Amino acid sequence: MADTAKDQNYEILSPPGDLRSKVRELTPREAKKFDPVKAAEDAMHRLSQHFGAWMDNETRALTSAWEAVQAEGMSEETLATLFQAAHNIKGQALTLGFPLVGEAAASFCHLIETVPSPAALPLDLTERYVEAIRAMVKEGARDDANRTGVQLLETLKTVTGDFLAQFPPKPDDV
Repeated sequence: MADTAKDQNYEILSPPGDLRSKVRELTPREAKKFDPVKAAEDAMHRLSQHFGAWMDNETRALTSAWEAVQAEGMSEETLATLFQAAHNIKGQALTLGFPLVGEAAASFCHLIETVPSPAALPLDLTERYVEAIRAMVKEGARDDANRTGVQLLETLKTVTGDFLAQFPPKPDDV
């Protein structure tokens, strides 16, 4: 049994280069004028023109995962792919300017995480989530200003809550 580092086989990896060589140091005059918050805001503004396309890509991944469920059936594998796609949307939606879509994806993730097995996940409700998220992104339902999106989300949450009420909470959830 190897108890010390000396007894174990290992390799120390060193980074190939010093990152300081990749950046230019600001002169004192430039440093006084530099506003890191403004620079970050400017960068976000430049990137924001791509946010809709990025959300479209995430939505396509979710739709593709749903199509795999329809073609192959609900299994641990297809459910994991579907969950990952919804989870990615949940995590990125706020940053990309789609908080309402993020809430829908969060509710969908909650549904997937709460059902006791893949077979217990209702396919009709799953399809409603996928289609709602797709429609919200396509129609630009970004936030609470979109009443139709808000109503759709509220309906999905209500139906999800009613469905999940049939399952007793897990001991670690109490």
